[in-house]
Amino acid sequence: MQTKPEAAPIGANSANILEVTRARRAELRKSDRKVCDVVLSDPRRILGATVADTARLANVSQPTVIRFCTSVGCEGFLDFKLRLAQSLAFGLPASHSVIVDTDSPKDVAEKIFDYMLTSLDWARHHLDANELSRAVDSLVAANRIEFFGFGASGIVANDAQQKFPLFGVPCGAETDSHQQVMDACLLKPGDVAVVISNTAATRSVIEIARLARESGATVIALVGIRGPLVEHCDIVLLAETLENTNIYTPTISRIAALTVIDILSTAVAMRRGEEHIAKLTKMKRNLAYLRVSERL
Repeated sequence: MQTKPEAAPIGANSANILEVTRARRAELRKSDRKVCDVVLSDPRRILGATVADTARLANVSQPTVIRFCTSVGCEGFLDFKLRLAQSLAFGLPASHSVIVDTDSPKDVAEKIFDYMLTSLDWARHHLDANELSRAVDSLVAANRIEFFGFGASGIVANDAQQKFPLFGVPCGAETDSHQQVMDACLLKPGDVAVVISNTAATRSVIEIARLARESGATVIALVGIRGPLVEHCDIVLLAETLENTNIYTPTISRIAALTVIDILSTAVAMRRGEEHIAKLTKMKRNLAYLRVSERL
C-alpha cells in the first residue's frame, strides 16, 4: 500500500478540549496538573470562573492557569473557556460517564447520552477527510460492493447492504464465513470490498481483505483503531471512539461505524446524479404507501 500524505481530520481544529486535557494530564507539570484536575472534576464550574477564580480553586498562581491553557493547545484562558463550552455542548467526556451501581435510571440515561455524544464528536474530529473522499470515489465507480464483518461489525455490514438503493449498484453482506470466503474470491477489478472490524484484528476479516485484494477488488477498511487489517486495505476509514472499559459501556463503536456508513451511502447517492435521486424519491414515495396514514 502506497504511503499517502496525511490529511487533517474532519473538524481537527475544534477537538474536544476535555478529552485533550484528560489525555495530556500525565505530560503536564505538577502545578499545571492541579489546574487540570480542577477542570476535570467540575468543568461546568470553570465556565463562569475567571483566571483568578481558577487559580484559587487549584491553589496555584494565575500565570500557571494561563500556562496550563497553552499546554493543552489553547491560545489563552478565554480560548480555553470557549472550547470548554463547545465540549460540554456534546456532553461530558467518557471519564465522567462511567456507570456505577448507585446510579438511578435518570443518571444512567444522562451518562449514556453524554458518553455517546462525546464519543461521536471525537470520532468526527478524527475521521480523515482525504480517505473519506477516496472511499466515496471508489464506491461511486464500483460495479459491485460487498460488505464483510462478524459479530457487531456484521450488524453494521447488514445495515450497509440494506442501504444498497443509495449506493446504486448490487450490494451484498454475507454472514456465513464460508460464503464470505467464496464472495471475496469471486470479486473482480472494479468491485469494492468494505471490511468492517472495530479492533482491526479479527483473523477472518483480515483473511477476507487479503483474498478480496488478491482478486483485484479495491478494499476499504472501516475500523475503530489501526490494526493488522489495514495492511491489507487500500483505503482506511478510522471511526475512533473513546476508550471506556466499564462493563456497562454502550455500543458506541457500532454507532460510530453505522454513522460512517450513513455518510458513505448519502455521499455516493448524491454523486449518482438527478436521475438516481429521482428513482430514490419514487422509492420513498412508494414505501410511504405501506404505512398507516390514519389512526384506527
